[in-house]
Amino acid sequence: MIDRYQAAEITRIWSEKNKYRKWLDVELAITETWAEMGEVPAASLKNIRKNATVDPARILAIEKKVKHDVIAFLTSLEEAIGLDSAYVHKGITSYDVVDTALSLLIQESMAVVLVKTAALAKILLEKAFAYKDLPAIGRTHGIHAEPIAFGCKFLIWHEEMERDRQRLLRAKEITAVGKISGSVGTYIHFPARGEEKALQKLGLRACRVSSQIIQRDRHAEVIWALALLGTALEKIAVEIRLLQKTETLEVEEPFSRGQKGSSSMPHKRNPVRCERISGLARILRGHAAVALENNILWHERDISHSSAERVIFPDSFHLAVFMLDDMIDILKNLAVYPENIRRNLDLTHEIYFSQRVLTLLVDKGVARQRAYDLVQVQAMKSWQEKRSFRDLVMADAAICAVCSPQELEKVFSLEELLAGIGGIFARFAKGK
Repeated sequence: MIDRYQAAEITRIWSEKNKYRKWLDVELAITETWAEMGEVPAASLKNIRKNATVDPARILAIEKKVKHDVIAFLTSLEEAIGLDSAYVHKGITSYDVVDTALSLLIQESMAVVLVKTAALAKILLEKAFAYKDLPAIGRTHGIHAEPIAFGCKFLIWHEEMERDRQRLLRAKEITAVGKISGSVGTYIHFPARGEEKALQKLGLRACRVSSQIIQRDRHAEVIWALALLGTALEKIAVEIRLLQKTETLEVEEPFSRGQKGSSSMPHKRNPVRCERISGLARILRGHAAVALENNILWHERDISHSSAERVIFPDSFHLAVFMLDDMIDILKNLAVYPENIRRNLDLTHEIYFSQRVLTLLVDKGVARQRAYDLVQVQAMKSWQEKRSFRDLVMADAAICAVCSPQELEKVFSLEELLAGIGGIFARFAKGK
């Protein structure tokens, strides 16, 4: 499903052809390093560079017989290179190649995710400022609380996306490593100085210590960062779904010409794309659990992580990029209905001023619990009888005994209730 949409670049990165290309890049870097150390003749290196090719179909055919992917890869290189292939894979083990190449694939994939995450953060900031002056009701526990600026929703998402970007950058950095230290990490057949040189050619650093593999806590951090990104995308998707409910209808995800919402009810306009993001985020979180399990291996290494990684790495990057592209498009074309936002703000007859009245009474010397009880009585009456909270407060003898009409009227100011919003947005003005 996902490959048919926006994740073509991730499909290319995690293709068999590109994986084998990365394996070859590692092998060539090592062979070149051997040549620099005087262990491979210049003519042989030239022949290797010229004739070493990647043929996925041939590798697969060989693997069916030998049941070992790296041996199949090396056999195909031997067929292409000839006798000089003896200098390829010299002094190293399979996972010197596989794990170092995996780091290259992760680096390539993370670069794609980071570009799209930055693009989404930019859109969220633009939306935040577009709606910074639109009052809306804030909700806690799903119940009307106090007003906010509608743009605050986007600002909160933008800030979280920036945190996600920092986590992704750290995960990219922590996996920008390789290892060419041999079967149990002891540099018996290939020197540590050679490892550093070879990895520099690939743009990677050497692990300070390794076993047969790069330790999987690094890889778990990548999947964890992608899973957290997924939860951020789902957070946005869930809020859109909630605000698109018929009774609320403050926003609506794009509904294109010719789109159908139901096989039986022609009137339906369902938030199916946001619902899809919620579902895919669950898969990402599941992959994070697998990545954590992969860190626990026997002794210097077993192979239990390998089969799982063949699924969770390409799948997680596919999911992340698809979800990012989908959310970018949803937000670009999101329908926002200010008239409904205002209607919902007015739905509870201004009881959202209750804290302002409470604070005024306390400031006038009324004991807090006494003041709370006085305000709650009128708030509940407004709620249950659908009457103006302002009128009920103005008519309350106990409240009016300590507060003047002018003081009470000032309390019922939406502008003052939102006075702190400007300062919040000022913190983000430079990044706009």
